[in-house]
Amino acid sequence: MTRSRTTPEEALAYHFEPRPGKYEITASKPMATQRDLSLAYSPGVAVPVQAIADRPETAYDYTVKGNMVAVISNGTAILGMGNLGALASKPVMEGKAVLFKRFADVNAIDIELDTEDADDIIRAVKLMSPTFGGINLEDIKAPECFIIEQRLKEICDIPVFHDDQHGTAVICAAGLINALEISGKKIQDVKIVLNGAGAAGIACLELLKSMGARHENCIMCDTKGVIYQGRTEGMNQWKSAHAVKTDARSLEEAMIGADVFLGVSAKGAVTPEMVASMAENPVIFAMANPDPEITPEEAHAVRADAIVATGRSDYPNQVNNVLGFPYLFRGALDIHARAINDEMKIACAQALAKLAREDVPDEVAMAYGRKLSFGRDYIIPTPFDPRLIYVVPPAVAKAGMDTGVARRPIIDMKSYEASLKARMDPTATILQGLHARARQAQARMIFAEGDDPRVLRAAVAWQRSGLGKSLVVGREADVREKLETAGLGDAVRELEVVNAANSRHLDHYKDFLYKRLQRQGHDRQDIHRIAARDRHVFASLMLAHGHGDGLVTGATRKSAHVLSLINNVFDAKAVDGAVGVTALLHKGRIVFITDTLVHEWPDEEDLATIATRAAGVARSMGVDPRVAFVSFSTFGYPVSERATKMHRAVDVLDRRGVDFEYDGEMTVDVALNTDQMAAYPFCRLTGPANILVVPARHSASISVKLMQEMAGATVIGPILSGVNKPIQICSTSSTVNDILNMAVMAACKVG
Repeated sequence: MTRSRTTPEEALAYHFEPRPGKYEITASKPMATQRDLSLAYSPGVAVPVQAIADRPETAYDYTVKGNMVAVISNGTAILGMGNLGALASKPVMEGKAVLFKRFADVNAIDIELDTEDADDIIRAVKLMSPTFGGINLEDIKAPECFIIEQRLKEICDIPVFHDDQHGTAVICAAGLINALEISGKKIQDVKIVLNGAGAAGIACLELLKSMGARHENCIMCDTKGVIYQGRTEGMNQWKSAHAVKTDARSLEEAMIGADVFLGVSAKGAVTPEMVASMAENPVIFAMANPDPEITPEEAHAVRADAIVATGRSDYPNQVNNVLGFPYLFRGALDIHARAINDEMKIACAQALAKLAREDVPDEVAMAYGRKLSFGRDYIIPTPFDPRLIYVVPPAVAKAGMDTGVARRPIIDMKSYEASLKARMDPTATILQGLHARARQAQARMIFAEGDDPRVLRAAVAWQRSGLGKSLVVGREADVREKLETAGLGDAVRELEVVNAANSRHLDHYKDFLYKRLQRQGHDRQDIHRIAARDRHVFASLMLAHGHGDGLVTGATRKSAHVLSLINNVFDAKAVDGAVGVTALLHKGRIVFITDTLVHEWPDEEDLATIATRAAGVARSMGVDPRVAFVSFSTFGYPVSERATKMHRAVDVLDRRGVDFEYDGEMTVDVALNTDQMAAYPFCRLTGPANILVVPARHSASISVKLMQEMAGATVIGPILSGVNKPIQICSTSSTVNDILNMAVMAACKVG
């Protein structure tokens, strides 16, 4: 798999634009009127204040405490970068906070404490703990992290979890459960060698021992070799707890006959010779980041029977903490837990292991571009498996209830699982899946407007994200100048800049275009001018002749004008069945509005075609289509000739015998709101519509722009469907990310 690469400039721009940082606070209650403010603050707020004073547990009912985690660091061990201080750790802690939200809908706020004194940190966290439902410690160096966590667990009545230790341990345990099942071994019998006696390594060994691994079978190593009974150099109380009687003194000696290797150390710590000396069907978890102790290729070169996991996303079996901490906290918060104990961590590991053994949904396989099934290359679920949210937290919650740490046990587990499914934002999963598919496709993407800095930045991001090859239409000197201005001067060597003036294919392109347009009033001179001087046409000719796999354009010209230029090369008119579908992503929902590009005033036959094309776009994005033909009337009232074609379109689809849900005509509130829809029990839709077919292009455009400007919806599109090559047309207001998303659509052949 192609590795993603980002530049310092891209990383800084991501954190700076459009506003500094990675999250913001939004109100969950109305704040518009005097009455709202009276309830939110004075005098209304006095009522929940008194209720909490009388019964402290009601804080979970009347405040955000029950869904709020503090991400706390002092910056002494930042991402393997070392001690860079509390302030420098803030981008990492903000990142951790948004991962909580993204994967488990847990609100989190980062707090950086400017001290290296363990007692100061303990006191600060204890004092602020009433604010939160849980504490996530992060990037605090050993041994202080052990002291801080243990003391806070003793004095706080909410979960305290150091993810650098226990997060890695949980995912490691999940993978090991399955690896041992495949190799036919039992945890109580295997010899385990761990390299790296820091926080994560010690936590891994402690959790595995609590799951049945025998103390005498576990050998821990650090930079000075084996930690054996009697060793005095470089020891502390946490290492001493894992010292064993052994004659082995080096990692090389310890590895002889080992069944399992766990590495949380450094690149190259394990040699092929060490792997060769291991027992049959060895399990190797080389988790050092960014480069593992030994690569899977190196391990398999000497041991084809090895089961290998790493911390890297570009190899199978990624040990990724994001599989653990969001769901551990989700389950703990939902039972108002006093702690996250070993039983909850083991339940999390077992749930993850069990999930990897189940059939993988098609959308996950599609996202990763390959069929995933339980085996040596799939022992740990992928981070974007949509089942994680409703499989892991219930297991954690049940373990918490069984061990007595739940303040409020869950009575109806089925309802709880349903509520977890409803929490998740499907749009993030959809986009991630599309990006993963694009990475598999490795498309040569044609970026037609090489004179625009946004397009050039998107082209660089395309290539450096490992999505494929960027072909930029423009003049090399101009491209170089604009990239240098954007701080990406070194990227000009990576991109392929294509200029019509020196293309060896130009004569062939012109012959093709002349045959196509000669009976439309164009002579040879016209053809030369169109093909050689208009980059939209030239880029379309490149695509038509297979000199690229997809085309993105439209960032510098109005979409209607760009479409007219593309029509010189392709059949992309209304009569050809072309349709523009725009995806709106807002508050966890995705709605497609159509036609936003091609049909000016469609009749009922056109509307039926539009609906069918939109259903195809929805399915290619992993969405089960439900089409509503929308108007200002609902099922015949009020009567209007302008609404008539909308319900006639339903009759057309009836005749065509399509295989998706549809109905109409109806107003937008009936289409999207189940309470409103319930007033029409005969409606064919089984849930809220996700495709809105509107009467005309102007109403489609107004709807999209209104949602974008007033509601802040993310807009992807218009996605051009019904053309025989993947072409996507951006809007002139597109950001770099918008252009990149449209390139992804083209690579995935959406539409």
